[in-house]
Amino acid sequence: MFKKTFLKNDLRVITIPQNSTEAITILVLAKTGSKYEDKEINGISHFLEHMLFKGTKKRPTPTAVAETLDRVGGIYNAFTSEEYTGFFAKVGSNHFDLALDWISDIILNSKLEEKEIEKEKGVIIEEINMYFDHPSSHVQNLWKELLYKDQPMGRNIVGSKETVMAISREKLIRYFKSQYVSSNMIICVAGRFEEREIFKKIEEKFKKINIGKPFNKPKVVEIQNKPECILEERKTDQTHFCLGVRSYNIFHPKRYDQDILAVILGGMMSSRLFIEVREKLGLAYYITTDIYSDTDTGFLVTQAGVDSNKVDKAIKTILKEYKKISQKRVGEKELKKAKDCIKGRMILGLERSNDIAFFYGMQEVLENKILTPKQIYEKIDKITSEDILRVAKDIFNPSKLNLALIGPFNNKGKFEKLLEI
Repeated sequence: MFKKTFLKNDLRVITIPQNSTEAITILVLAKTGSKYEDKEINGISHFLEHMLFKGTKKRPTPTAVAETLDRVGGIYNAFTSEEYTGFFAKVGSNHFDLALDWISDIILNSKLEEKEIEKEKGVIIEEINMYFDHPSSHVQNLWKELLYKDQPMGRNIVGSKETVMAISREKLIRYFKSQYVSSNMIICVAGRFEEREIFKKIEEKFKKINIGKPFNKPKVVEIQNKPECILEERKTDQTHFCLGVRSYNIFHPKRYDQDILAVILGGMMSSRLFIEVREKLGLAYYITTDIYSDTDTGFLVTQAGVDSNKVDKAIKTILKEYKKISQKRVGEKELKKAKDCIKGRMILGLERSNDIAFFYGMQEVLENKILTPKQIYEKIDKITSEDILRVAKDIFNPSKLNLALIGPFNNKGKFEKLLEI
């Protein structure tokens, strides 16, 4: 069972003991990401994430930072999203003190040296190039741009080449001091540990964390009165597209209903769209339907890569399934399969200490509350086929349809005409 504790400096610590493992994971989350960035500093959350691995006074070089946990076979990394930035270290439980010293050191004592900042700009530019060169990745950025336009949610998490090149040490330090404060951060520890000792150790290591009030993100504005399309012309053998609708954020009472809806449509190899688009028609190698939900945004999106000569057929087929599921109730057998799939994946996804830390930590950073797996299962079990039908009727509205494409086309008008349910 998890335990949430507030330290004297207002830092939240979530502990989840796991006696079935010899590993331990420390996850540190800051409630800040690309949604918190002004246009001119787009990408600074991600840039700062990189820079915290570049050296501290105690570990003065990137190599010294990396070698600390490499020597004990540790697994460590970091990530940036729209609403949070995270750093984690996973080690054998006998190396907890080392991992805690390492992760507190990089977060609180990174030097942010000018020479490393300039070098890292080149690294991030190549990261931007890498994603751009993969249409299946880049189309996801186009999709967000289509939905949210010139808002933080509509911009690339890693920034643009122009904004990355303009980020200075002064801007990084200002952003860090504002957002990396005790009230805006969470430490999550999962695995094998002695709970009596853990809080004292964390409090000691993080006693120098900044205290203050972070700035809040601007609220996302969602306005759409008709189907919309964005097209990027590129000479590719395959057209990659995202097709879907605006849906619910994580606080919506129907959030789990839409999760089930997405699994039925395209979340399994036996899902409706996988069977129709891949197995029956042979139009795509990959096709998936996913839900994205955070504090103030949400969408359901189907992504696929298809022969450019058959993209019209693939889009029509997907829209046909959207319409079908919004007009006819899902059968009990199919509904049970989707529920069991979600619960089964959650069970498998909570076997390791790092997965458990992420499960509890992400809920806390986004919602300020935590549900156990059992509580989530209970919510899922209560959902009926009538609930799924109501959600489908609501979100599969023609005016909410959106389509982002990358392929050898120069006329988006032909695709706009397809957006009908």
